[in-house]
Amino acid sequence: MPELLQRITTGRTSAPPRLLVYGTEGIGKSTLASHAPRPIFIQTEDGLGEIDCHKFPLANSFDDVVGSLEALRTEKHDYQSVVVDSLDWLERLIWDAVCEDYGAKSIEKVDGGYGKGYIFALTPWRSFLDQLAALHRDRCMAIILIAHAKVEKFEDPEASPYDRYSPRLHKHAAALLTEWCDAVLFATRKFRTQTEETGFGRKRTTAHAIGKDGGERILRTVGGPSCVAKNRYNLDPELPLDWSALLAGITGSAATRS
Repeated sequence: MPELLQRITTGRTSAPPRLLVYGTEGIGKSTLASHAPRPIFIQTEDGLGEIDCHKFPLANSFDDVVGSLEALRTEKHDYQSVVVDSLDWLERLIWDAVCEDYGAKSIEKVDGGYGKGYIFALTPWRSFLDQLAALHRDRCMAIILIAHAKVEKFEDPEASPYDRYSPRLHKHAAALLTEWCDAVLFATRKFRTQTEETGFGRKRTTAHAIGKDGGERILRTVGGPSCVAKNRYNLDPELPLDWSALLAGITGSAATRS
């Protein structure tokens, strides 16, 4: 058996992306994912009727999701991307499984309450990520996780608290998933604000869409006061909500680093 130091490798390793895309309802998150290379959807909510895509039957339990991931890992197929749509509905299935294991009626009541249910839910979440990691590593599949958005109050230790968009997940699960992914992208519309004097020293600020059809749809790739976001690809802070533009940014970044 070779010595451990002789097994050290150097250089960057090219791998498919692991993405979390979240945003408001109807913005185009699932449509974006449907343009990934040969995608297969694991659907935990019934919302893909208008999208031409390959999909497993609607998952009604966490075991259904596990079964779909296991099939992709062990059976022969030519899919190159797996899309989980959506994480916030998957979280409900995970909570149901935890409640069943502990004989509780709600996640708040698990093992006497005090937030223990949310901690116990991290075990199936980690199992879920382990299965995705196996698909990413062994089957070289891109991972695309879809979630809806919520507005949360962020307690900034260096400034006053402010509201920002984040994935609609419990904070423990959100932290686990955002750390695991290579990029967390916020899908939204581009607006400009305009402040007008309304008299008596008062002002009114209004938002106006930029572009047609209610505003240009974009992906925010860098976090800030308005939203949670990150990426390991040195992407532009804003990209069009378009798979080709996103892929160009990812592959262009990889070429620059190589």
